[in-house]
Amino acid sequence: MSRRLLLAFLCSFTAASAQAPPYDPAIFLKPVPTAEMDFVKQLAGKSSGDVIKDKQFRKLMKNFVPDCMFHYGRDMPLQDALEMALERSPLPSGIRDGRYFMIAGEKGPYLAGRAFLWIDLQTGIGAGAFFFHPTNGEPTPTVAVFARQVREKAIGLSDLPPAFADDLIQWTAAARIPPVTTRYFLTGNNKRILLEHDEDFCLAEDGSHLPADSGCEQRNADAADIDVNTAYYLEQIHYATNGTAWMVVGANQSAWMQVRDNACRVGPDLLGCRIRVSHEHVRVISQRPIGGHPPVHAGRR
Repeated sequence: MSRRLLLAFLCSFTAASAQAPPYDPAIFLKPVPTAEMDFVKQLAGKSSGDVIKDKQFRKLMKNFVPDCMFHYGRDMPLQDALEMALERSPLPSGIRDGRYFMIAGEKGPYLAGRAFLWIDLQTGIGAGAFFFHPTNGEPTPTVAVFARQVREKAIGLSDLPPAFADDLIQWTAAARIPPVTTRYFLTGNNKRILLEHDEDFCLAEDGSHLPADSGCEQRNADAADIDVNTAYYLEQIHYATNGTAWMVVGANQSAWMQVRDNACRVGPDLLGCRIRVSHEHVRVISQRPIGGHPPVHAGRR
């Protein structure tokens, strides 16, 4: 994008156009009948490690966990990685508001693996997350959020159930996971896509805005920069769930960042400009067709 085109874009793009649409439950396909999940209520209060060993629960997980390969130190099915991080967890399982069942673990055998699984017993949908520190050249640390019932091509946190988003944020805080970090989404199509930071860190829980000196706008800008880097990385590995490659900052990425920063200096709101333009660029990258070359993959390490 030339500097002239980018300046024109900055004049026409408004914050209102960047607002995320409300959550649409229809993105979750094939909900599990509630009768098939009644047994889960009997597991509440047991340790997450005991729950993950329950044969009936492990069978139920297959409805929510994508059937894909995942690179957690080495290639393995995603469900195996979850079980490794959960099987020794003493954290109690629980049911919030009589419907949201959750287990969590911080006992991954390596790379600080931590896992979280969430099921809505009323609607029959589920999702989860896996956090660790990759050492294979990709951005690190990372949070891989997943939902087998979702097959979207692009997604942000606001597209997921609000109750899940709230519990995910609570889990990341309890597990000491940085609120702004590389974030993926593993879909039912066995693709790894960007889970965009479309939340506003300047918005307080009561709906008020945090003061300018709180640093929240800088956090929004950092999140947007991370999303740009993650989008480029996913494009490099062709969105493979277990694709690995050393993160390479290409000439196009460097040139785009320079044009963005130069253009945003002309306005009164440098950070706001960077955030808006970065989010738009992420969408441009995410909508580009996957190239014809096979995914970059470093093999088993």
